[in-house]
Amino acid sequence: MQISVSLNSADETALFARRLGTYLTAGDTILLTGDVGAGKTHLARALIQSMLSVPEDVPSPTFTLVQTYDARDGIEIWHADLYRLNDPSEIEELGLTDALPQAVCIIEWPDRLSSLRPEDALDITLVATDVEDQRILTAVWTDPRWDTKLTDFIE
Repeated sequence: MQISVSLNSADETALFARRLGTYLTAGDTILLTGDVGAGKTHLARALIQSMLSVPEDVPSPTFTLVQTYDARDGIEIWHADLYRLNDPSEIEELGLTDALPQAVCIIEWPDRLSSLRPEDALDITLVATDVEDQRILTAVWTDPRWDTKLTDFIE
């Protein structure tokens, strides 16, 4: 299935992320695709902050590659930025493949996953438009569990 949403500001992007965060559970993976500056980290940050058990700063994992957080109900969140990776074997070294079935994983630059890309993930692509701060968000999924989680977003 697929949905597309026009997000007309950074606040609307954050609102979308917070709404999505209420439905996420352990084992859910979000793959974020888009050009540099498309809003991937902004969306990820709002999503993570909406799920935290204790509020904290959510920096971009551009240089650390992975940041982990404790979320509500004992769920762990893994936020990965794979932009600087050169080989899929580095993903296994990060422990990301072990985290996928037991944590909420939010992965920027998922093209670096290659054959490790989870088939049951929610793929979100953000594209900036010519209108200032506007993004088009397209979400694509094949796993039926996302049908229920995204019901509120489908018009």
